[in-house]
Amino acid sequence: MAGILIGYERSPMIEILAPTELPRARATGRLVADILQTLRSRSEVGTNLRNIDRWAREMILDAGAVSCYVDYAPSFGRGPFGHYICTSVNDAVLHGRPYDYSLADGDLLTLDLAVSLGGVVADSAISFTVGDVAPSGSVAMIRATERALEAGIAAAGPGARIGDVSHAIGSVLSGAGYPINTEFGGHGVGSTMHQDPHVPNTGRPGRGYRLRPGLLLALEPWVMADTADLVTDRDGWTLRSATGCRTAHSEHTVAITEDGAEILTLPHRT
Repeated sequence: MAGILIGYERSPMIEILAPTELPRARATGRLVADILQTLRSRSEVGTNLRNIDRWAREMILDAGAVSCYVDYAPSFGRGPFGHYICTSVNDAVLHGRPYDYSLADGDLLTLDLAVSLGGVVADSAISFTVGDVAPSGSVAMIRATERALEAGIAAAGPGARIGDVSHAIGSVLSGAGYPINTEFGGHGVGSTMHQDPHVPNTGRPGRGYRLRPGLLLALEPWVMADTADLVTDRDGWTLRSATGCRTAHSEHTVAITEDGAEILTLPHRT
């Protein structure tokens, strides 16, 4: 779930994990990634968003983890979120609240999940098309967010600044022709889901907080095909493109280490 730029919407702190805490962060990240991949495999034409939410709940509880979403109630949402995962379809891009909707062939679905396990949070999002129809514009937009995420991670080494990461992300997105909204973006994570520093999806290199080993960041490029303007759905949570155009969103949680940025939310492979 994207962090809002206004500081008081997040925990006013920056946590730095000790090296001994990194295994717990890896375990949380792997859990989030594996849940998302399981849900992706189950998301077919006819799958109801409420079933996706139910499956997420079951997997979170079975793992002994805690949802970061169900009781989350910031000022920019209408009351507690009340669900275990964000399911954003087509023109919905962020904070998509699951509702009674069955996926159709060609839908663009974003799943965004954050959980806490062992006292450490990880946050990740994936976008993909459902069924046999894969509109070329949707596929290109998803790939642009994935390439921007890769660029941001490559820029996120020890000693780099937030502006370096934001610039790397924004260069890919703008280079692909997409408008960039800076109201919501990446953020620090740790014992809570939303912490400083805020990581906008565009910025100036050499500016901002200097990254340190032990810092966890959720980097999340997201775009809308032809606008940078958002509108809030009647549910009080789901953010949609103002023009009704399609959207895409990719996110990983990374740990800054002495050697660079380690991706924590990669699916576990045996």
